[in-house]
Amino acid sequence: MRIIRGKYGRRRFDVPTNISARPTTDFARENIFNVIENLIDLEGKTALDLFAGTGAITFEFLSRECAEVVCVEKAATQYNFIRKVAQQLNVDNLTVIRGDALRYLASATRSFDVVFADPPYDMEGFAEIPGKILSSAAVAPGTLVIVEHNKSHDFSSLPGFIDHRTYGSVNFSIFRVE
Repeated sequence: MRIIRGKYGRRRFDVPTNISARPTTDFARENIFNVIENLIDLEGKTALDLFAGTGAITFEFLSRECAEVVCVEKAATQYNFIRKVAQQLNVDNLTVIRGDALRYLASATRSFDVVFADPPYDMEGFAEIPGKILSSAAVAPGTLVIVEHNKSHDFSSLPGFIDHRTYGSVNFSIFRVE
């Protein structure tokens, strides 16, 4: 895994071979962060990374000076990898939660400036996930929400939809709740 830009930019970490996540490609990650940074200045902001996987998105948020990042990952291998990288980077503004992302959303008591979600494409109920995010307490007026998905989903009819981006086989739907 490579952190693309920011204070940890160009740092590389060896991902465990037994990882079950499908990491966002460097190409897609670099491009979506260019879009995100054109919509919001990440410095000093709070971010939530749901279905964190390897933590690549989490560490991009941290590298780009987010004040606080919370990431949620269910799988032990990925959770432990994120914690290991956080220790190596000596970050103190990251909360790593081992648990179910949808349960976290359902019990969220605070909002974030940015919410990023990359659920497994074959997850049961995938099509309902963006709506669950948008209606959760993790989202407040002004929150930027990015959902990664495959080409078979179209979320443009959901409230707050502002853009759709495609990078190779990776699709992102972008929302801003007002």
